This record gives sequence, structure tokens and C-alpha cells, in this order.
Amino acid sequence: MTLRVLAAMSGGVDSAVAAARAAEAGHDVTGVHMALSSNPQSYRTGARGCCTLEDSRDARRAADAIGIPFYVWDLAERFHRDVVEDFVSEYAAGRTPNPCLRCNEKIKFAALLDRAMALGFDAVCTGHYARLEDGVLRRGVDPAKDQSYVLAVCTPEQLAHAMFPLGDTAKADIRREAERRGLQVADKPDSHDICFIADGDTRGFLAERLGAPRGPIVDTDGNEVGEHDGAYAYTIGQRKGLRLGTPAPDGRPRYVLDISPVTNTVTVGTREELDVHEITGERPVWLGDAPDGPFGCQVQLRAHGEVYDCTAEQCGDELRITLAAPARGVAPGQAAVLYTGDRVLASATIAETGRVPA
Repeated sequence: MTLRVLAAMSGGVDSAVAAARAAEAGHDVTGVHMALSSNPQSYRTGARGCCTLEDSRDARRAADAIGIPFYVWDLAERFHRDVVEDFVSEYAAGRTPNPCLRCNEKIKFAALLDRAMALGFDAVCTGHYARLEDGVLRRGVDPAKDQSYVLAVCTPEQLAHAMFPLGDTAKADIRREAERRGLQVADKPDSHDICFIADGDTRGFLAERLGAPRGPIVDTDGNEVGEHDGAYAYTIGQRKGLRLGTPAPDGRPRYVLDISPVTNTVTVGTREELDVHEITGERPVWLGDAPDGPFGCQVQLRAHGEVYDCTAEQCGDELRITLAAPARGVAPGQAAVLYTGDRVLASATIAETGRVPA
């Protein structure tokens, strides 16, 4: 069946090949580049980001090579409100957000998809490395590039209008395919880090917006062992850059255990005190019916992170997860994504964690 497909083209190799595959499959494809910055030339340094004038031009050249219409849509205001401001407010609240998750949730599969549906398109095509099979979201076959984790925030209704043509292919093969197709982006470096922080200095970016309020760094007994110039600059599990004036009694390294924006306090402790057995997630999104009662599955707690065996249960508006073995450095604000094998079951935003006493 021929579909009207809107291909989101970032200017990189993945989205270009995805659009080419959709067109080759016989669909009526239109390319669109999302302008996510009102000052796009400042959004890239080297391989950072995907929101620049250079990327827009690369996307247009790729669309010309594929032979599809191409447009640029201005989503800068929506991106700033739903992704950038959310990023800053989450750090201010002592959490560690993942802006790529928020971009998928609020921009690519909300703002972009809503506009596409209003214009009569049947689906939005992206270059994500994941698979959709009969409405089921599964990991991409290339484990190093799998992006099912950052797509798990999408609802079943959104995924019903999504298309991920690259999920069955390894990244190295995608680059070779792009070269065969004559796409100039075949050798373009992948974007990395946070696209709206041009120089990669997250601490500096946050300091400009939140200031640099000094506060204490304390141990688990409440003893002050150092000072910080902004609690938002720390994340759970961090070891480097603590600048502690008082060494630990046993001489061992210390790690960030907790961040309290109310008291502007950072708490540090031993590596073992980072152990987490229980996780409470808020705003769960199920890609199917939630099981009735506790059930066994696996959970991933960060993009490309380790997978843990666990027991999960929907309790009211919360998702409660008990790990079979402890995880370390679990940060509120990140996502907990449930899997069974390579199938995505659900996602939730980590709100609280339970640690094993030292």
C-alpha cells in the first residue's frame, strides 16, 4: 500500500537513507527539516548537534538526490519551550534529564506528527535504529546504535504513524548504502552530545541560566567536606570534579549520592552507597496493556546502558521496579524502559530510588 510519508531529515546520513528507503518502497515521500533554533549557526561545533544551517543544506541536497520535495519547518519556539526549558528546569529541580527523549516525545512524535496528520500524511519516517513489527517496538539489530530506549516514550497511537526503515541494518552498512546512492552525507560524522549546547559545556550553559549559588557538599553523616558553585552541575554517581577539601576517612573515592535543590546541598558517599534495588517511575507509557500484578522482565536505565533483570508492577499512576541485582548511579529524571527480550513494554520517568543501607 502506498502511503503519504513525511521524512524527518536532520541533515545526517541516517535520516537521508531512511527517506531514500521509504521512497524506494514506493511511498509518496516529502522531506522536511526541522529548524529548532532561532539562531541556528550557533547550534553546532564539529560533530555536535543536528540543528544548524549546514545541516539544513545537507538535508536539502539529500532530498534533491533522492528526488523528493523538501521543506523547512520552523519549530524553534516549540523546541525551546518543550526541550530546552524543560532541560534547565529539570536540572534546577535536582534531576538529570535526557533531552533526546523529550525531543522524541514533544517534537518529532507530537509537534511534527500532529502537523503531518493535519496535512494528510499517513506516517512520519525517521532515521532511528529501532524496529516496528505489527505495532510492536523492538530494538534495532545493531546493538551499538539501538535507539529503542529513546523512542519508548512514544505512545501506541504515535507509533501507529511512525516508520523506522533502518532498524534491520547496521550503521556501517547504512554508510555504504548512502555512498552507493550518491548521498554526500555518507561520511558525515554522527552528531553527539546535546544539540543545543554548542560547545558541550553543560555546566556553563546551566550557570548562565541558573546562576552559581554556592552550597555545601556533605557526607552521609552531615559533615561538610567541600563546597560547590551550583548543585545542578552534579549528577548521581559522579566521581570527578567534586573538589572535596576533606578526604574520606578510609581514603577511598567518593561519589554523588543525592542532590537537594531545596537546601542547595550535594551529598557524597561510597561507591557501595550508590546501590539501588528499587525504582519508582512516574508518567508510565505502556506499549500495550499493563500486566495485572507483578511480572518479570528487564529494565534499561540509561541510553546504551546495562540491562537488569527485574520485577515490575503498575501501582496506581506509578511503575514500581525491583531489581534482581543492584544498579549504581541511577538518576531521577532519566527513563526506566522495560523490555522482554528485544521488545519494548513500557517506559517511565525515574522519580525515586531505594538504596540498600551501607
